Amino acid sequence: MHSVSISPYFASIFCTKNKQKFLLPSLNKHHRNLQIRAMRAVVQRVASASVEVDGRIVSEIGPGLLVLVGIHDSDTESDADYICRKVLNMRLFTNENTGKGWDQNVMQRNYGVLLVSQFTLYGILKGNKPDFHVAMPPQTAKPFYESIVDKFRKAYKPDAVKDGVFGAMMKVSLVNDGPVTMQLDSSQPSKNTTGVAEES
Repeated sequence: MHSVSISPYFASIFCTKNKQKFLLPSLNKHHRNLQIRAMRAVVQRVASASVEVDGRIVSEIGPGLLVLVGIHDSDTESDADYICRKVLNMRLFTNENTGKGWDQNVMQRNYGVLLVSQFTLYGILKGNKPDFHVAMPPQTAKPFYESIVDKFRKAYKPDAVKDGVFGAMMKVSLVNDGPVTMQLDSSQPSKNTTGVAEES
């Protein structure tokens, strides 16, 4: 996936008889403003998915959602609550009774959810080398990630929610059904901090 930053500012051009003057904003300052400050989830609708560690399959699901979860250094419980609620309620599945597409969520279909921690979602290229300094450090991210898994299991059902092994070298296999891939950031306007009910 390619990430392209486009400045909302345009160069101001002042023309005189023999020359032009260009006024450009500070690119470094603008780049800092674009840095992610949210929990991030990449959600894929799958026919099946599994996680392998040291040659052994540690988790697998059939139809459902594979969710890669990135935790930002500034994330809090409200970010986790938002991601959990949104992922479980995303209407990514067809209603088999009516044939209507994008009509049911993973819980309505009684499908599985496979969560995988993915700090590289916060990779920022410095030249050609990725930098992950905005991701939450492992020592604090591990218990926080475990609490996210627990939120999913309490909100859905424990046996339907699987996860990988935090910090391990994992081989993640999946069959993307569609393909369908969605990206969620907890800082979106629909985070609903006002108490107003969200549209279902």
